[in-house]
Amino acid sequence: MLHEKQPGQTQEESEIEREQPESSARRNFLRTTGLSTLGAMVGMTVPFEGNMPFGVTPVMAQDTGEGLMSDKPDLTVLNDRPVNAETPAHLLDDDVTPYERMFVRMNGMVPQTALDQNAEGWTLTIDGEVETPLELTLDDLKSQFETVTKRLVIECGGNGRAYFNPGASGNQWTMGAVGCPEWTGVRLADVLKKAGIKDSAVYTAHFSNDPHLSGDPDLLPISRGVPIEKALAEGGIIAWEMNGEPIPALHGFPLRLIVPGYPGSVSQKYLTRIWIRDQVHDGAKMTGYSYRLPKNPVAPGTDVPESDMAIMTEMPVKSLITFPQTGTEVASGKPTEVRGHAWAGNGDVQAMDVSIDFGQTWQKAELDTAPNLFAWQRWRADVTLPETGYFEVWARATDKDGVMQPPVTPGWNPRGYGNNIQHRIALIAT
Repeated sequence: MLHEKQPGQTQEESEIEREQPESSARRNFLRTTGLSTLGAMVGMTVPFEGNMPFGVTPVMAQDTGEGLMSDKPDLTVLNDRPVNAETPAHLLDDDVTPYERMFVRMNGMVPQTALDQNAEGWTLTIDGEVETPLELTLDDLKSQFETVTKRLVIECGGNGRAYFNPGASGNQWTMGAVGCPEWTGVRLADVLKKAGIKDSAVYTAHFSNDPHLSGDPDLLPISRGVPIEKALAEGGIIAWEMNGEPIPALHGFPLRLIVPGYPGSVSQKYLTRIWIRDQVHDGAKMTGYSYRLPKNPVAPGTDVPESDMAIMTEMPVKSLITFPQTGTEVASGKPTEVRGHAWAGNGDVQAMDVSIDFGQTWQKAELDTAPNLFAWQRWRADVTLPETGYFEVWARATDKDGVMQPPVTPGWNPRGYGNNIQHRIALIAT
């Protein structure tokens, strides 16, 4: 079957996608939604159904997720194939991000199992460089391991891409490709330890059953992984609930990997397999320029060779102003509460500051302790605008190592990743 190069891919990346192994569960799922159910899928007779290539999904049945966005009416849709949508900053004020305000980042289509909320027969395979390969049902996960519930930040690696100059291709996220829901599941490390990680283990490789946009069952929308040290570290969860309910279709039902502190792309939705490898994973969106940064700083617009790019790991320290909404009128000479959240890829934020004079002076904000590692931290400050006119509030977080958010877009890179510029809002003093 002809393979179509996807937008933003090099030909090499496109060809590498074709060659990636996939779980038998994913292949079997796609093939069971083939010709035998074609008429049911589109809701009418299909005169030439005998000519439809085996395993290809009809165009009318290709739910990329846009039909589910009616439950998220306030999000800003950036793309509808696949669906990608961000949340305006003032709607991210909740300590626990609700479903309707959680950003959406899809790479392929929403699988039918997720649309039907049907997990019957679902299994998770752990294999590769392990002593004891495992095949676990959801009931196995729930009965054989300790269940944990944690608030964990998920952030797209390209959050903030819209502010790079020159611009970078891809979804033009501003600040809203982030959220902190409450996830329930089992520790990733516990599951991997039960399988027995061999000394030869280097990297994880994640697989799922979401169909490729082309409908070709031999292609994977995404298959990323993390260093084995990160997979075994504190924080990672194999989750089946989001905010106390089964994970919604757009967010990975029935099983999703959560690897906090790293780009959200490694937190595989619709998880069917974790393959432990003896090399760095080279799956779909792991090679070329995908989720990679220059090894050394480069001038904006530089043509960086692939050999000079390195895989993006920890996300940078960041903060968001969630109240008041930008453009709000407030009384001059009186305190106005400003609040938001702060988070960091290394797990902790140690300080939060705000400025009302374009960064010339700063005042300390009150910063709450995180409820658990890799949750975002609530901060608040009272600011007094001294006279009438236009003011900006700038927010600056500092991580546990003393690294602060910069006032301008940092570290230009070809794909626009890792932007942690200080968030700003406008206030009109009257």
